Amino acid sequence: MNRPLVGSLATAVLGAAALVGTVGTAHAAPQHGAPHAQRHLAPQHPSQQRTKAVDFAGTVALSNCSGSVVRMPTSQPNDPALVMSNGHCLESGMPDPGEVIVDQRSSRSFTLLDKSAGRAGTIRATKVAYATMTDTDVTLYETSSTYAQIEQKYGIKALELATDHPVKGAAISVVSGYWKKIYTCNIDGFVPTLKEGGWSWKDSVRYTPQCKTIGGTSGSPVVDNATGKVTAINNTGNEDGERCTVNNPCEVDENGNVTVHQGTNYAEETYGIPKCFGVGNKLDLGAAGCTLPKPAATRR
Repeated sequence: MNRPLVGSLATAVLGAAALVGTVGTAHAAPQHGAPHAQRHLAPQHPSQQRTKAVDFAGTVALSNCSGSVVRMPTSQPNDPALVMSNGHCLESGMPDPGEVIVDQRSSRSFTLLDKSAGRAGTIRATKVAYATMTDTDVTLYETSSTYAQIEQKYGIKALELATDHPVKGAAISVVSGYWKKIYTCNIDGFVPTLKEGGWSWKDSVRYTPQCKTIGGTSGSPVVDNATGKVTAINNTGNEDGERCTVNNPCEVDENGNVTVHQGTNYAEETYGIPKCFGVGNKLDLGAAGCTLPKPAATRR
């Protein structure tokens, strides 16, 4: 799992935009120049990459990852908008196994994209509402803009998080705001435990081979093509065929059997997240049905 290149990131991104390198959990920041990297810089033609139902509107580009402006089914227009990316994309560094971060100040900025991947504007975080790499791999930022303000100023609506478990065989689109590229494939199945280095994730989504996600796609929303709702968040892939190492997650079944699938990429489900946010888009880890890991101090 390559860290999001703390320190050298600005140079890597600004000075060598073609650096790609698939990052395990990573799919985080592009790195290590690859000969084919240049082709990922430009938006792809819609007819080649996606169905008409899915575009870039509402996605964001981070300094090292991808993400999206998301809303819960109960979110209201005047609620502070939330931006979702991976836990390993957190600007302060990747959370340790077992670590849960809540209400951490942040002023991170996000480049908001329109439907054709053009730059619509910039929105800014006020805090990290929630972040972890335990059981899942997610960061949710609260921003200084409401959904209504974003829609009025930029004409962009947030993507809605689905509340149903994703379905095997469903057609999906992985929408990368960093690379301005959409990967389309299907859900191949689900992994009881996906293990990479010291991190483990539960009930992960496995893609069919067509979704060859790369470094910089970390945090991309995985959109169900039939509903247009976000069903998961892109986060990792096995690069080298190694077993359970950084950049090389392994699958562990219910009986503890370990298998390795080189070149296979994965995402973490998001359908449980809405149960953890209440009125005003406020995090409530004690809410009925919320299964997100809690900070150590609040665990019972």
